[in-house]
Amino acid sequence: MDTEQQVFSVIKDRRSIRKYKPDPVPQEKIELLIEAARWAPSGENAQPWRFVIIKDRNKIRSIGKIAGTADRRQFSAEFAAGETEERLKKIKDPKKRQKIMEKLTAGYVSSFLENAPLIIIVCGRKDVWDLPYDCSAAIENILIMAAAAGLGTCWVESPVMDVRDEEKIKEMLRIPRNYKVLTAISVGVPDESPKPRPRLPLEDLVFYESFGRKEKDE
Repeated sequence: MDTEQQVFSVIKDRRSIRKYKPDPVPQEKIELLIEAARWAPSGENAQPWRFVIIKDRNKIRSIGKIAGTADRRQFSAEFAAGETEERLKKIKDPKKRQKIMEKLTAGYVSSFLENAPLIIIVCGRKDVWDLPYDCSAAIENILIMAAAAGLGTCWVESPVMDVRDEEKIKEMLRIPRNYKVLTAISVGVPDESPKPRPRLPLEDLVFYESFGRKEKDE
């Protein structure tokens, strides 16, 4: 397999993993993930990202609880506004729909973080204009490198979507005031093999020269 196909295979086979084996993540693999992130592009080469590696079980449990509470708050508000029904209207089985609704409003979507062997908190300097874009590039490098290294990851924003929760994370991890916390990434040896979720066909995504134009100029 040539290099292009190897890279594409890793990208295509990557999954968001929410169940992990208890095995610790070796230090050399942690450093490999961060090294991959370090080589991400950033506007004006600002490199605003910083990474806090969390192995301590108490901190991981606390982050998981914050994430679960945030989910419960968000999805309960959506449910009260009738938005959850709209979100799930394509699911015809009423029992399946009810089960999903209960999972959402109970805060179980992101609380799996409690059981991750490792969490990487991604934060960055607030004075950088392109901060969310720069850090997103670094995060994606981590996800792809983890998949290539036989690890599972999940990009989880729940612990820091609300500024009140972000403050809890910053206090717990002693993150300076001039830094913004963008996300948590769970990392571990996968204990599940999720099926790929469907992707939209290319013809629905790509236009030529102007939006909506599908004709290719040969």
